[in-house]
Amino acid sequence: MPPPSKRPSPPTGEGFPPGSVLAFLADRNQVDFEVDFFSRVLSSAPDFHEVLRAQASNLTTKGRLHDGLTIDKRLVAARPADPTAHYNLACRYALLKQPDLALVTLRTAVELGYRDFRYMEEDRDLDSIRKDPRFRQILKEYRRMM
Repeated sequence: MPPPSKRPSPPTGEGFPPGSVLAFLADRNQVDFEVDFFSRVLSSAPDFHEVLRAQASNLTTKGRLHDGLTIDKRLVAARPADPTAHYNLACRYALLKQPDLALVTLRTAVELGYRDFRYMEEDRDLDSIRKDPRFRQILKEYRRMM
């Protein structure tokens, strides 16, 4: 039998007054907390790019792909020259089974300087477009330039 964990168990709402903020927070998981918190931050700072990036990731984790798409588009609008923002938007389109938009956006990411081709070949978010000849063409064209 393994030794007992030294890590404390996360608190539950028990022990806090019913209906209190602490009881509410204790019963939420981290991603739910962050989605709510980042939504509040973005309501007062809509172009806060670090928060936009984190929120899009959290929404993907929650399976809220269409909400994440809205956030990714906002991030690209706020940072149009950011290759990672375009890459993440391409991933979102691929997850939503929109291959034409995914590939056009992926090409834009690479044109702007995204060069992690090894990751691109393994990123599960891009599974829906990986066998598309246009995907392989993007890799071929830009690897040649390196």
